[in-house]
Amino acid sequence: MNTRRTFLRQTLAGSAAISLAGSLPGFLLGASRRANLTNSDNVLVVIQLSGGNDGLNTVIPYGDDAYYENRFTLAIPKSATLKIDDYIGFHPALRGFDRLLQNGQMSIVQGVGYPNPNRSHFESMDLWHTAHRISESEKLGWLGRCVDSVYSQADLPAIHYGEGLQPLALRTENKPIPTIRSIQDFRLNLNRQQESRQLLATVMKRKPGSENTLLGYIHESADVALRMSQRLEDIPESLRGKYGYPGSALGRNMSVIAQLIGSGLKTKIYYTMLDGFDTHSNQAAAHQSLLTDFSDSITAFQQEIADQGNNQRVTVFAFSEFGRRVRENASHGTDHGSAAPVFLFGSALKQRVIGDHPSFQSLDEGDLKFKIDYRRVYADLLKNWLSIDPATILLSDHQAVGLFG
Repeated sequence: MNTRRTFLRQTLAGSAAISLAGSLPGFLLGASRRANLTNSDNVLVVIQLSGGNDGLNTVIPYGDDAYYENRFTLAIPKSATLKIDDYIGFHPALRGFDRLLQNGQMSIVQGVGYPNPNRSHFESMDLWHTAHRISESEKLGWLGRCVDSVYSQADLPAIHYGEGLQPLALRTENKPIPTIRSIQDFRLNLNRQQESRQLLATVMKRKPGSENTLLGYIHESADVALRMSQRLEDIPESLRGKYGYPGSALGRNMSVIAQLIGSGLKTKIYYTMLDGFDTHSNQAAAHQSLLTDFSDSITAFQQEIADQGNNQRVTVFAFSEFGRRVRENASHGTDHGSAAPVFLFGSALKQRVIGDHPSFQSLDEGDLKFKIDYRRVYADLLKNWLSIDPATILLSDHQAVGLFG
């Protein structure tokens, strides 16, 4: 029979499908900043569009000749644009978004960015992930601060689902957040030996002494893994066929997230990613494929959530670290820019389009000037969706943009 310590080490190390992220030194040294759990039953799903989505070819200013003057081969013809109003319209790949917007299940926030734009993928994404300059404070994510400050007593307050490293946005000081790469693999890894599962459950009943902080951290991580495994066993096989999810990674991820929400899991925040938006060359076909995947995945997700009866308590927020430059480059692509639209989906949203499209007549070194600080979107989600005081998370005051009324 394995010893308690050996068993915990082997069980946690042997699971290739899950990683329990968090800052161990911060957990050991930092004081807890717990607050009362919010009464809100709402769920936030975050989709990171990695690489810098071309906002101009996503929400197209077809009513402005300057768009066509700067996009020699990439411009979407007016006749193909899915008209939103007499100035902007969707890329033709976004038919699902067009329906959601007409049905009041989508919001577009235009011209989102931040002061003194940085065109580095890493530095710009760090700003979006932390909600402040890295030099100003320790590297904790804006969503990680929600977990530390408000949800620290919840079993599984947040989940990162999908491949790749866990985003900085979820980095916590105290509460480990799981990264799950595959439900099927996770089930197999934790269900290989019934005897091991029973032993782990027995071990979890014996709480470590308060003097053993490191063992307490390991104990909590194993406990999270066990509870997650037990919950996943009750989730049905994929419903992708029924709802028309694409066979892409995003389609699979959104299908699983919908099932997790429908299972009754009390998780407040889900995070996943769609990569490939760094379209420096031959952009047209690649971007159309990405937008089709994005639109079809969200449309299927919204339908499944509605069928569950959860459409009033789930909001999806999708962002990219920056937009692309106004002028098309010589390789039929676009280079790193600044301001771009962000997208939200859900039945609780009250406005279709927020803000005016940035002007082509006043550019910042060839880029659109931002009109809405991204932290105003965060402030709205925190205050009016998650019922959390934005100032405690963003470390500064920002006016909500009016997503929920």
